[in-house]
Amino acid sequence: MKNMGLLCVLLVAIGCGKSDTPVDESQTITLATTTSTRDSGLLDVLVPLFTEQTGIAVKVVAVGSGQALEMGRRGDADLLLTHAPVAEEAFMSEGFGAERRAVMSNDFVLIGPKSAADQLAKVATIPAALQEIEKTELPFVSRGDESGTHMKETALWQAAGIEPVGEWYIESGSGMAQTLRIANEKQACTLADRGTYLAHRDGLELHIVREGDAVLKNPYAVILIDPKKHPHVQADAARAFADFLTADDTQEVIREFGVDRYEQPLFFPNP
Repeated sequence: MKNMGLLCVLLVAIGCGKSDTPVDESQTITLATTTSTRDSGLLDVLVPLFTEQTGIAVKVVAVGSGQALEMGRRGDADLLLTHAPVAEEAFMSEGFGAERRAVMSNDFVLIGPKSAADQLAKVATIPAALQEIEKTELPFVSRGDESGTHMKETALWQAAGIEPVGEWYIESGSGMAQTLRIANEKQACTLADRGTYLAHRDGLELHIVREGDAVLKNPYAVILIDPKKHPHVQADAARAFADFLTADDTQEVIREFGVDRYEQPLFFPNP
């Protein structure tokens, strides 16, 4: 069977009509998003499809989810695509978001060198794995950037009853792809979203150490900035992109993305 991912991309490109939202085709919207949507390659597929269908250009600013939400608070973006549910809910309750919609999900995985995988093979839970890492001072690289991944990591350390400090705990202050490279160089453990890990796996000597825990689920949402807070935002064009992300055909592209290369999806569409 031929490449199903490519087939779905083609179906979306020729099968989706333009957005019903009236927009000026010369418009450019700014999407503030997490680095995982960029580093996985997903936006390299979705953004050109959207522009082809609507004539609206999308400027992607890939930062941590925390930074993306701050951009939204300042009015420096027209919409957000993030994966930090607690912070997103606070953003909405503060009145900065006009609408928040679930788009997709994947999960976080704890990765590390083979020696760490062997050492942690018998742990029963992710908190137990982190307790073993802290006890034995296995090197651990944290993003340390207030991203959605960093927020999840911090919550997991708290669940394990640990405040990670010491030479073994390294903060990269970088996006997911760069953090993976640093962890690889130092033969350290780190927490990563599955999509970015799979997209960069071939260049790494790191393996999945722990996966599948319910607490590792990683939902993504699109948030429209409220024009009442920031009247200059491109509200109609941003809504057109949110409509595109949640449209059935686009959700099918998300479902198939990565299957041809990795034999598994990098993201799961919103059910």
